[in-house]
Amino acid sequence: MERTIGFKERRYIEELRILTKSTAIDCVVDEKFDRILYIIKPGDMGLAIGKKGENIHKLEKVLGKKIEMVEYHDDLEGFVANIFKPVDIARVMRDPNQGIIDVLVTKKGDIGIAIGKGGANVEKARVLVRRFFNLDMGEITWTGESDGS
Repeated sequence: MERTIGFKERRYIEELRILTKSTAIDCVVDEKFDRILYIIKPGDMGLAIGKKGENIHKLEKVLGKKIEMVEYHDDLEGFVANIFKPVDIARVMRDPNQGIIDVLVTKKGDIGIAIGKGGANVEKARVLVRRFFNLDMGEITWTGESDGS
């Protein structure tokens, strides 16, 4: 799927590269939640975050927006798992007829974390899954297995 990156996004990607020496393969400006979503090249996540998150704090100060990073994975399930980290994803179910994915979490208590405050994490997943896999987000549910929650 072809993605277009505008001038503003290119500028943000270059700022990330200059400040962290890591590579972002894409960047999305999410006006709704006043944040910048960086999609980081596989293997560069530690470099991008920095010790104790210092690079993220530096970028937030320079750019004046909240920064969130997701490590890219070319497999849908791996990418969705990276989007929702630290939540453990049991399975990503894809409806081939409707182009919708449903996400199953391993712990019932992780559903709220997966959704995020005001739906921020679901919105991040919706934007990124559509951008990289041309699919829509469906529901986030629990596997129903006993997990002690």
